[in-house]
Amino acid sequence: MPWLFLGIAIIGEVIATTALKASDGFTKWGYGSISIIGYAISLYILAIILKTIPVGIAYAVWSGAGVALVTFIGVVLLGQKLDLFAYLGIGLIVAGVLVLNLLSTSATH
Repeated sequence: MPWLFLGIAIIGEVIATTALKASDGFTKWGYGSISIIGYAISLYILAIILKTIPVGIAYAVWSGAGVALVTFIGVVLLGQKLDLFAYLGIGLIVAGVLVLNLLSTSATH
């Protein structure tokens, strides 16, 4: 169950970050409010998760998955252009999260 909640925290963070971009430097308060609420919910859930998942593992998955998802949204929805090295770097982040979860005995499932 903690991993499900970690997924929810990641989704909240991704929504908050996307809304932060749309807030245009907090000049559009509707999006700014979504961002603030999304980050608050995400961090609250993350704090609860840290009772059962080691902090390094939880944060690596939370931040790595968030980076990959926000980048995907940036490319698909916002027209962001990435070069080969950007894709390589993000691929390495995703690979690191996979190694932690599939091969490491430090991650508790």
